[in-house]
Amino acid sequence: MKAEIVREKMNRCGSAAIPFLFGVDFEGDHGFFVEHPLKNQTIPFVAGEISNMSSVSLPIPTPQIKILKTDAEAYRQKFSIVRQGLLHGDSFLLNLTEKTPIRTNLTLEQIFHHSRAKYKLLLPEHCVCFSPESFIQIKDGEIFSYPMKGTINATLPDASQLLLENYKETCEHYTIVDLIRNDLNQIAEQVQVKRFRYLEKIRTIRGEIWQTSSEIQGKLFPDWNKKLGNLIFQLLPAGSISGAPKPSTIQLIRQAEQVPRGYYTGVFGYFDGQNLDSAVLIRYIEKEGEHYYFRSGGGITINSQAEEEYQEVLEKIYLSI
Repeated sequence: MKAEIVREKMNRCGSAAIPFLFGVDFEGDHGFFVEHPLKNQTIPFVAGEISNMSSVSLPIPTPQIKILKTDAEAYRQKFSIVRQGLLHGDSFLLNLTEKTPIRTNLTLEQIFHHSRAKYKLLLPEHCVCFSPESFIQIKDGEIFSYPMKGTINATLPDASQLLLENYKETCEHYTIVDLIRNDLNQIAEQVQVKRFRYLEKIRTIRGEIWQTSSEIQGKLFPDWNKKLGNLIFQLLPAGSISGAPKPSTIQLIRQAEQVPRGYYTGVFGYFDGQNLDSAVLIRYIEKEGEHYYFRSGGGITINSQAEEEYQEVLEKIYLSI
């Protein structure tokens, strides 16, 4: 359905304290909306401790994922467009993404049920997401954001220290935290950074990785639930997967990537009638006919090198099972 309809339904159900599941694509054109989603399994999801699916214990084959084709030259061309924009001052941080053909011995449904992730979403016969990244949370009238920026192979010697001391990753993180803080200041007061660049470890079938995140908190204005859709849409697209400043950076993304991202790097979330939990749609596999593609990306700054950034794109292709 049109994203505008999703926004209106979120306002209505937020005001009436009706639970719902929602999703919006990166472009802000389309979305989905399900009232009382715990009673409706049309769109399976997990948001923290909440899910509309029972646990599945059926065995699966040893998970496999294989990259079928890489195209470093095509990535370099997109990177060159982005770099020119950075040099011109159109952006100072941009999330550049890639669509990589893969082969896996699992179905989308099997990946959904067996992935280990805080947030999971399955759009049957279309895509599966197993995201570690929160978009926003609303608890008791307070709003929280946990932007994630910076990853490294945890098996490297002194990996966590290398990540925390990496100049480029640090610059990216400062930029995205500042962007999210400014976003939250539009809809909340007393906005502050509660934790900065804390480490979390994620397990994949290829090994463990470290990631860095921050926690930003603010106090929502009274009656926020009556305009819940407006509130969420005002923050879109998520800063961590677009960049800063948002308007000109989004234009540069369109110029470089050429094709719409769709639900990849969009958001989804669950409202229980009082509180909300939501995620950024990353760690994302989509199906087109009989073909599978892994969507991944990373932050680009003036200090970025194309070869290193493309390697990061490929390192993010994994199953979290």
